[in-house]
Amino acid sequence: MFVLASAVFAFAQQPVPGSPAATVPPETVVLTVGSEKVTRAQFEELLSALAENGKPAATAAARRQVAEQFAELMSLAQEARKRKLDQSPGVKQMIGIQTDQVLANSLAKELSEAKPDEAAAHAFYNSHKNEYEQATASHILIRFKGSQVPLKPNQKDLTEEEALAKAQDLRKKLAAGGDFAATAKAESDDTGSGANGGALGTFPHGQMVPQFDQAVFTLPVGQISEPVKTQFGYHIIKVEKRTSKSFEEAKPDIGKQMGKDAFDAIRKNTPVKLDDKYFGGER
Repeated sequence: MFVLASAVFAFAQQPVPGSPAATVPPETVVLTVGSEKVTRAQFEELLSALAENGKPAATAAARRQVAEQFAELMSLAQEARKRKLDQSPGVKQMIGIQTDQVLANSLAKELSEAKPDEAAAHAFYNSHKNEYEQATASHILIRFKGSQVPLKPNQKDLTEEEALAKAQDLRKKLAAGGDFAATAKAESDDTGSGANGGALGTFPHGQMVPQFDQAVFTLPVGQISEPVKTQFGYHIIKVEKRTSKSFEEAKPDIGKQMGKDAFDAIRKNTPVKLDDKYFGGER
């Protein structure tokens, strides 16, 4: 199979201003393969499209190597067309798939690199302020049967009712002045955070499971929560601090998030239907 050496394209960039190649007019034909002609402008569009990194040096030798490889590709493609291989149903389908791949990649790149104007960025920030919130919190986890958290050595596998009762008892002791960090070290089934007094550090909105996330971002700072149930068990939560990124702090991420949202909207709004009989139903 003919394969272009992609590493070459990373180095073969447009000519450096002031070099002899840079004086060639854009409309000048710089490559002819059979009946097909490629101008300087077209060839440099090819280099820009295929370059992987912004390598600074652009040598004539590198450009020549790209041109020779591209000429070989074109000559084989011309012969394939003469033999009407492009009319084969399988080849037509592959050409269509490759075209779609290029278009999809181009759109994804355009969306990810989009730079919203100041007004659009402010509007997005104002409507997504909760996404820029961060919390610093600690917790004590009491697991129950079926939890993804492993049992400690010699620990009883509590039922859901027993775990809730234990969590409620610990919460009462903490509310009465008990030491949260010491209790977490002694009782928490999350051994990772438990060793640090239950500390989870600082994390953004949406990083934790929904029930935990909702509690952390609604619980008054400094207050100890009632037991919060998740698939891991019952959590007793204490929020030390909540902050929110300012517009200027969030600005570098806004364009990327807007692009991601646009990408997700395209996928969501494009009807897709699979034949369950053929594909075996949903995964």
